[in-house]
Amino acid sequence: MAGIIKERLYTPGPTPLLMEGQARTLTATLHHRTEGFRRLLKETLENLRYYYNTKNDILIFSSSGTGAMEGAVSNLLSPGDRVLIGTAGKFGERWGQLAKAYSIDAVTVEVPYGQTLPIDEMTTKLKSDGPFRAVFIQATESSTGVRHDVEALAAEVKQHPETCLVVDAITGLGTTDLRPDEWGLDVVIGGSQKATMVPPGLAFASVSEKAWKQIAQSNLPRYYFDYAKERKNLAAGESSFTPATTLIVALHATLQYIREVGRENLIANAALLAEAARAAGTALGLKLFAESNPANAVTAIYAPPGMDSGLIVKEIRNRFGAIITNGQGSMKGKIFRLAHLGYYDFLDLVSVVTALEIALTQLGHSVQLGIGVRAAEQVYLHQLG
Repeated sequence: MAGIIKERLYTPGPTPLLMEGQARTLTATLHHRTEGFRRLLKETLENLRYYYNTKNDILIFSSSGTGAMEGAVSNLLSPGDRVLIGTAGKFGERWGQLAKAYSIDAVTVEVPYGQTLPIDEMTTKLKSDGPFRAVFIQATESSTGVRHDVEALAAEVKQHPETCLVVDAITGLGTTDLRPDEWGLDVVIGGSQKATMVPPGLAFASVSEKAWKQIAQSNLPRYYFDYAKERKNLAAGESSFTPATTLIVALHATLQYIREVGRENLIANAALLAEAARAAGTALGLKLFAESNPANAVTAIYAPPGMDSGLIVKEIRNRFGAIITNGQGSMKGKIFRLAHLGYYDFLDLVSVVTALEIALTQLGHSVQLGIGVRAAEQVYLHQLG
């Protein structure tokens, strides 16, 4: 049957764009060395503090989130320093790759994909294998759909005054309750193509006073991702280098929207969609990948036994124009992932669950049509009270 197919994103980045942000980019003609842009950039930084739930400095770089991650390594550390890394997925592994690129000695606590990091083991390493200059972790591991206990780890790192806690919250921000100031998160990384609902191309980093003191003492080489240089320029409403002006204009608009919606409501929306997705997957007889502490940002689900998850991804894309994601790394072909961060609502979730039911049926896996949708609806109605 031929018909209209509307492309829809259900990926953990890029995410669907907020129309107000897109519209603003179409009329953005500001030069980055003008008073108008300086004013807009300062407002954007202040709204990012609200989004982050912090009073700490916020930096913006024109790059993917990985750029700010690399900056955390190069700005906090010196040759010979030792770091502790927690890894339970593809993006946890990235911290290890960054440490290796800068010849930093890394002690790693690693668990299989799908599991959450054991904070007790991280704590033991902190006490027995240090001293460490930094600890690196993900707030949510989007390759597996798992949330890590950042709050508990932060409480342990606080006992080590010379150690900074660095959190990759690229998919955690806007989906997870994070309290950088209260918990003591020293560097928190974000990215524009996630819950802020604008295209890829901007990276964010919040930096605590504890981290600034350590940055002042470190001497690894850095140039573009120089945190101190960027801090100085941003205080004047400018960036060190030519910024992605249209993306910052879009971000300015979407952060205003987030203020109107409320940070807590943005997080609650992701939590509702994630709970409904898990209920739908279970009702369809599918196994959830996250063994504990499932994330709000994305839900990872095993394909039926004997079926390549790539076939599900392809069937949903070809039949409905809906783009979901395959597993990454060792989980490619085994799991598929549905995202809940950014400009999604409950009807978006119902749509993709419907598409999943039909795709599974077409691929020869017997399901009772409507059972997943019904389970999602029950979660929604329960939330209404």
